Amino acid sequence: MATDTEIDDFEEHRPVLMGVAYRMLGRVADAEDVVQDAWLRWSRADRADVREPRAYLVRVTARLAIDRLRQAQARRESYVGPWLPEPLVTDFGPTVPDTAEQAVLADSVSLAVLVVLESLSPLERAVFVLREAFGLSYAEIAGTLERGEAAVRQLAARARKHVDERRPRFDVDPVQQRDLTERFLAAASEGDLDGLMAMLAPDARLVGDSGGKARAPLRVIETADKVGRFVQGAARQGASEGIELRIVEFNGALGVLVIGNGKPDSVLQLGLHEGRIQQIYIVRNPDKLGSLA
Repeated sequence: MATDTEIDDFEEHRPVLMGVAYRMLGRVADAEDVVQDAWLRWSRADRADVREPRAYLVRVTARLAIDRLRQAQARRESYVGPWLPEPLVTDFGPTVPDTAEQAVLADSVSLAVLVVLESLSPLERAVFVLREAFGLSYAEIAGTLERGEAAVRQLAARARKHVDERRPRFDVDPVQQRDLTERFLAAASEGDLDGLMAMLAPDARLVGDSGGKARAPLRVIETADKVGRFVQGAARQGASEGIELRIVEFNGALGVLVIGNGKPDSVLQLGLHEGRIQQIYIVRNPDKLGSLA
């Protein structure tokens, strides 16, 4: 049985472990399972072999996440429609003031970056997360993944180049994000297609994730005209069903939590570039909304 000190040591590092696992897997439930498995290994570990608890726990968590990611990638090949990460609330407000958990989770990568990370190999993704998000040295990552340092440097360079080439460049000004989100919601609720079109970039895209378990487009919708008309129709249908909208911070940027019949129905987030909406993400798969209940 773990002692109070061992429990305290683990809980001190839990936010970092959750941050590693979530960035690796893109699913809150999967990340929590990995952290729980890490706890089991920690509780059974020989303390004489553990000189640095944080390094030990990060190493265990990363390896467990790699194994689970390999299994998940096989399942995602048969996923219905586009795949998006599970939204993670990063706005704790006064409930978690100035804590390590708030700092780690508020710094979680965006939905756009997590989508790009999906196209990396499990090892590339692990190296990218440990290096870019948590600042581990190449030597530390090599020890964690049991790879040579030269190989880790190659993986890091390849992953960084891949992410830089594919990552959308969105504006992150929270004031602009809130203003455009509120105006977008107002135009959608009023059925104002001209108003929507004025906010959308000409090459705007809408990505919906339903997993085949809710109504959402099974292909990416492209161009301002098609995106605007889809949003107008979806908003009209939502109004007839009766929904509640809340602006919440997800993955480091403001988004909208849509509540229907008292339960999370979907999450919407806008990707902005040069003052216009470049991308719209909509997550409707109920399996990815359970943590928001």
